Amino acid sequence: MPLALLALAVVAFGIGTTEFATMGLLPQIADGVGVSVPHAGNLVSAYALGVVVGAPVLTGIGARVPHKRLLLLLSGLFVIGNLASALAPGFGLLFAARFLAGLPHGALFGVGAVVASRLVAPERAARAVSKMFLGLTVANIVGVPAGTILGQQLGWRWAYAGVAVIGLIALASLALFVPHQPRGRQAGIGHELRAMGNRQVAIGLATAVVGFGGFFAVYSYLVPMLTNLTGISDSSTTLVLALYGVGMTLGTLVAGPLTDRALRPTLYAGLILLAAALVAFYFTVHSTVPALVTITFIGAVGSLITTPVQMLLMAKAKDAPTMAAASNHSAFNLANAGGAWLGGLAISAGWGWASPNLVGAALAVAGLGLAFTGGFMDRGSPGSVVIISSGAEDPKAAGPDVAQGVDVPSRSSRSAEAPRNLG
Repeated sequence: MPLALLALAVVAFGIGTTEFATMGLLPQIADGVGVSVPHAGNLVSAYALGVVVGAPVLTGIGARVPHKRLLLLLSGLFVIGNLASALAPGFGLLFAARFLAGLPHGALFGVGAVVASRLVAPERAARAVSKMFLGLTVANIVGVPAGTILGQQLGWRWAYAGVAVIGLIALASLALFVPHQPRGRQAGIGHELRAMGNRQVAIGLATAVVGFGGFFAVYSYLVPMLTNLTGISDSSTTLVLALYGVGMTLGTLVAGPLTDRALRPTLYAGLILLAAALVAFYFTVHSTVPALVTITFIGAVGSLITTPVQMLLMAKAKDAPTMAAASNHSAFNLANAGGAWLGGLAISAGWGWASPNLVGAALAVAGLGLAFTGGFMDRGSPGSVVIISSGAEDPKAAGPDVAQGVDVPSRSSRSAEAPRNLG
């Protein structure tokens, strides 16, 4: 089981590295394919567009495919997308390759989260999912700086080639260590889409878009804030971003146990603390030490939101959690685009480089309002549980627990364990 979670974390590490390394190599890429740096920035948008499109589409296409086989197919597509990026001769094909590389992103995280939650006892599901997410946060500490250095020293193509190698390692790890998890007879795109119609799923996705948009409103402009306001040199910003990644890792480690214990309160606390931290950063950004401390804290509380949102969506989608879990990452990429756009509007309006912090705080508060709305609407409903097995072919035939939306664990050792209330 630990090796299976490690294999999923390696997948997340590769995804995190390829997603953010492009930002640090834009000058080299622009020079290599003969375009301006702002034009090369569209490659970031191409990847994000791939995530938004690929999460629901690929999850729907693979709705009847056993989870392990689907993970292997998606990982193979991830490798192909990054190899195509390394070999692309011009900007047009590179744009297409980045879109291709982004397609499996959301589906890999969605399917991986469902698989991780089913590897452990129900009361430890969020901790298992957060261990997979650790790969993404560690990528910000190790993978992105290493990819940036590799690209700067040997050429940007080698950065994408390196990510493809990580993808191959992940593919082999998944094949060796992740157990087979069969789909039930009900599995299919129609079943998944009906689960997406749940209003709690819709509110959860909206919370992710708006609330996490506050995080990205600041993260997108963190480097110019540090250089223009804090006085940190360009050469030191990579180390600061790594510090941001340390905060994200600490937050992810805490988020799992807290979410297992109290899902909605953890989500509320994360959004409240994010809003408070962004307001604080508006003032501390002008001093080096306070700014670095605040940055670390923002990274931590930002990650405190990710796991509870993921688990909430999986719980409310009941026995069809895969598309909801995957769509969460489409929501995060929409948050990335929307938060960056609103933060840029504030800067363009002449409000100063620190203004995205106030925009981000406002978005976090709006996300908190959506989260509270979902909680209020959910009062008096049956307890929410994350489905940990998809083996039952007929809910009524499988027994009363399954008929109520809770699958019976497939391992006999868990037969006496009740799923933990997450709602």
